[in-house]
Amino acid sequence: MASPPPYPTQPPAPVLAGGGPGRPHWWQRRRVRYGALAALLALSGLVILALVLRQTGAEGLLVGLGLAVLPVPLLTAAFRWLDRVHPGPWRNMVFAFAWGACAAALIALVANSFATKWIAAATADPGDAHALGATVIAPVVEESAKAAAVLLIFLFRRRDVTGVVDGAVVAGVTATGFAFTENILYLGTAFGADQLTGDRGVASVTAATFFVRVVMSPFAHPLFTVCTGIGFGLAALAGERQRLRRVLAPAAGLLLAMGMHAFWNGSSAFGEWGFFAVYGVVMLPAFGLLTWLVVWTRQRELRTVREELPGYAAAGWLAPAEPFALGSLRARRLARAYAAHHLGKPAARTVAQYEAYATSLAFLRRRGRLGRAGSDMAARERDLLHELWRRRAVARPALEHAARMTAPPVRFAASPWAGYGAPGAWGGQGGHGAWGGPHGHGAWGAHGMYGQPQYGVPGPYSYPYPYLYAQPYPGWSGRPGTSPGPAAAPGPYVPRQHAPAVPSPAPYVPQDPYRAP
Repeated sequence: MASPPPYPTQPPAPVLAGGGPGRPHWWQRRRVRYGALAALLALSGLVILALVLRQTGAEGLLVGLGLAVLPVPLLTAAFRWLDRVHPGPWRNMVFAFAWGACAAALIALVANSFATKWIAAATADPGDAHALGATVIAPVVEESAKAAAVLLIFLFRRRDVTGVVDGAVVAGVTATGFAFTENILYLGTAFGADQLTGDRGVASVTAATFFVRVVMSPFAHPLFTVCTGIGFGLAALAGERQRLRRVLAPAAGLLLAMGMHAFWNGSSAFGEWGFFAVYGVVMLPAFGLLTWLVVWTRQRELRTVREELPGYAAAGWLAPAEPFALGSLRARRLARAYAAHHLGKPAARTVAQYEAYATSLAFLRRRGRLGRAGSDMAARERDLLHELWRRRAVARPALEHAARMTAPPVRFAASPWAGYGAPGAWGGQGGHGAWGGPHGHGAWGAHGMYGQPQYGVPGPYSYPYPYLYAQPYPGWSGRPGTSPGPAAAPGPYVPRQHAPAVPSPAPYVPQDPYRAP
């Protein structure tokens, strides 16, 4: 039987029309595209800065900037907290914020001003033109401009948008940047009005504007645009054949965002207390509902990690304790802290990368099992496994330590196999093998998640979930006190429906880089 090629295989070089390998054209290079995008955003920022400066003056610009920046760290930290399970790249967050603060704000300022002036000239009623522009034109223009950032990341950074949380985070950060620029304009204009009237303190227009826009409703723009992001997240979960869902979900989210924005802008039309009524009856409940939805979705993502990764542990790609550690935010944090304490910050970054690749692998496996993965699933899976295998020496001991620290205590009856075997490599008692847990058996010295149900009882490393992918090592009886041997490779993993086969890695010899030689 012929042996498979060494893993991973090197992808072929790009082929030009002449038939030989070559380089892409200069406009196809990543640096050129990123440079052009950065230049576009920088130019938009300079233009919007000039427009705001002309409207508010230098002093008003500085005051507005100082007050508008206050909610930005809180909002961005909140969205990064929501994105802890499968964090997106920082460059996506920087692009989203810059697009909202520069490009989207410029589009909205120019389009809103032009539309309001055109309506005023057509109706000869500036008051009605201003109200119509705020309730109809502004929601459509602003939400479309902010949605463009989510669309660009969805199209060109498709692998970074894997579900509802990713879409909501990108949309929320974009809206945070847009609200930042808009608050500068409103607060700077209010400060200029106070300079003319001489108002000071809590009775000033600046204080009232700050209270309404920064204290009461800093989440307004993120709340609207998150609806669009959820739509794109649902589209990302759709399969290749579900084209209607991939189109209708973002459109429905965008329409919902426009409707909520228009209702919020038109709240003053409901009377003197209409604004506060809409705020208490609509905005706060909607904010709580969407927050609950995103947090619940994040918990589902952690459950997906716990359910999908044990298959790779059975095939030998992951250690048995890793699915539990990777499915717990507390265990992940402990693993990074453990690596940073013993090996420094580079090791902590390696563990963080390992966690991100493992999460992507679990999501990919889930999509394949549900029949929603694309045709490149097998190649993507091999790439992710390769990245995990490169970082296993540093990440595995840290994750195993985190699993031991966070494993829930379980009480069980005495085992008839207690006392069999010698202490394992990790210093357990009564067991043997790589884990050597008490009352253990087999390769991992534990029953339940990592062992065979007929031998022993759960040790301290047992996983409190049913082992869906249990299979013995080839050529090993599994008796207590015996070992599969150092030459035994992990058995092949039998995939479920809609999931490609996973090749077995080479035998992994546990090495603890955290111990002194």
